[in-house]
Amino acid sequence: MSEATKPVYLKLRDIIAASILDGQYGEGDMLPSVRSFAAAQGANPLTVAKAYQGFQDEGLVEVQRGVGMYVAKGATDKLRRIERTNFMKNVWPPVVKQMRQIGISPQELLSLEDS
Repeated sequence: MSEATKPVYLKLRDIIAASILDGQYGEGDMLPSVRSFAAAQGANPLTVAKAYQGFQDEGLVEVQRGVGMYVAKGATDKLRRIERTNFMKNVWPPVVKQMRQIGISPQELLSLEDS
């Protein structure tokens, strides 16, 4: 699924996931409220709630009723595994195909890191 056709709640999920993986929100940290995050992203609060619900269903956040949502213990590692699996199954195969089509070798890519 391309970024252009990805549903808004999944785009929001990606933003939150990146914030957790980048360490902006560590384990035990409180995530922004649904309303606050919706306002910051220019999104509908119900759409943000759907993105947050996905994290709750995956055990990546814990809800304290009336207080807020917190990044669960072990969430960073679990999220990294989820994102890694997604990358290997959905992102990498088209990249490999394109590399073959245009004649880019893995060594060529690795040499770019040294520059």
